[in-house]
Amino acid sequence: MVLQQPPDPLIIAERWMLEGRDVAIATVIETWGSSPRQAGSQLVIDNSGNFEGSVSGGCVEAAVIAEAADVIRHGKPAMLEFGVADETAWKVGLSCGGRIKVYVERLG
Repeated sequence: MVLQQPPDPLIIAERWMLEGRDVAIATVIETWGSSPRQAGSQLVIDNSGNFEGSVSGGCVEAAVIAEAADVIRHGKPAMLEFGVADETAWKVGLSCGGRIKVYVERLG
């Protein structure tokens, strides 16, 4: 059995933009300690809430998708940070002791 590589979020973003969708991309820019995804991991989100790729998993991804909706709407990029030291860490699921920083920007 041959395992397929997951689709590249940037290729998906380009396709969605050609279809007329408004699109944001979230990129892990830094990690500390234990984190589910490495720096450079990406998640693409459209204005309808569709998404492909991954920046962390679970509730962190849900928070990034929600923030991406604001970024798409207003066009202003956002820098998000999640980690065990934050009071929100347990809410968003980074109880593993790591921290991640995610940059979200609108494309196009």
